Amino acid sequence: MATSTTGNRPAAEARKDESQERQKRMIGEHFHQLARASQTGRKCAYTFVPGNLTELLRTFDVLPVLPEINALQSGMRGKSRDYIALAEKLGHSEDVCTYVKCDVGMLRSGNVGPTGERLPSPDLLLLSYTGCFTFLKWFEILAQEYQCPVVMLHVPYQGDGRITDSMRRYVVDQLREKVIPAFERLTGRAYDEDLLREHLARSARAEDDLVWVLEAAKQKPSPIDAYFGGVYYIGPIFSAFRGTEAAIEYYRELRAEVEERLRQGQGPVIPDGELKQEKYRVVVEGPPNWTSFREFWKMFTDEGAVVVASTYTKVGGVYDLGFRHDPARPLETLAEYCMGCYTNLNLPTRVDMLSRYVSEYSADGFLINSVKSCNSFSAGQLMILREVEKRTGRPGGFIESDLVDPRYFSASNIKNRLESYFQMIAQRRGTAAPRVGGAS
Repeated sequence: MATSTTGNRPAAEARKDESQERQKRMIGEHFHQLARASQTGRKCAYTFVPGNLTELLRTFDVLPVLPEINALQSGMRGKSRDYIALAEKLGHSEDVCTYVKCDVGMLRSGNVGPTGERLPSPDLLLLSYTGCFTFLKWFEILAQEYQCPVVMLHVPYQGDGRITDSMRRYVVDQLREKVIPAFERLTGRAYDEDLLREHLARSARAEDDLVWVLEAAKQKPSPIDAYFGGVYYIGPIFSAFRGTEAAIEYYRELRAEVEERLRQGQGPVIPDGELKQEKYRVVVEGPPNWTSFREFWKMFTDEGAVVVASTYTKVGGVYDLGFRHDPARPLETLAEYCMGCYTNLNLPTRVDMLSRYVSEYSADGFLINSVKSCNSFSAGQLMILREVEKRTGRPGGFIESDLVDPRYFSASNIKNRLESYFQMIAQRRGTAAPRVGGAS
């Protein structure tokens, strides 16, 4: 979920396809609309990526702002260190989610977004609880900072690994009785279900192409990297653009590019060009590190490692398991979407998903990037590692970093662990492990 700027180096150094340039323009225009919201009179709602109701917001012509996106962008732009330090001076603990502290520091520093324009204060905080308790405390803090109303959509956790009729009704009732009336009061508009259906139909079209792109990694060589490259692919659909024609056009163009790479037998595009040799195929669990994103990615490409599937690219929707937004059941499909996001799945379901990825994507193994301050991902990861190893017979690896706090990214430690992990895979094959990209 990133723009086209990669790591802390100038974007000009990184190769970009046309789809990535299109995404950069889309995101830039969105932030420009946000900066002009007070002049144009458009309302803004802050909300979260997992379980976001973008189609419903668009129905009321409300612009979405996603604090996690702002935080990760701050990390990639090299600003999160100062923002986090400011939040900690204000009394926020070192153990608090670094997204939260980065967001607090950003708003206290002028709330300037990635395009250099000031973000608007929210007219409404829309809290969709999807398996992350931190979301609740985060919006309590923002409500105190911005002095604006909060509407909460409580999403039941999939404790038994399935969505029941009563769970679905519970969420739909909240949408009808709490969320929709809140937007009607905010905008003075009546709820238009036919318009919502149109947005949902567009969402489903874009979702089809996204799934096709992600599943292209089953081919050898994989034409994509489904973790580092994947964070760009999911950007529009997980954030402000789901349900729009712009999203349909982006994913149509992205799919065409990947189809061409498949025809040419090419590997994934990486910041320095193209990966010439696919040596290792891995599945990755957990979010990436954003403060050293490009350096982190290069540690994989230097070893010839391609991430063929990842759980992070499912944090805003597990579409490859078959879910699509259904315009025939507008509120029910929104409820199912919220309950089906990755962080709202129980640990056995996550183990099943990872095991399936290792098998279906012909992976040599899987890696866990355990993020210090993200309990939604890190809780239970050691159990996940043991279970996936047991089921698949493929080796697991474990590295540690953080989302946007550079103090917790140890490049030498991670690099050593990755090199040892790939050497272990090579030894199991009975082959040597020459470097592919040269020394970093």
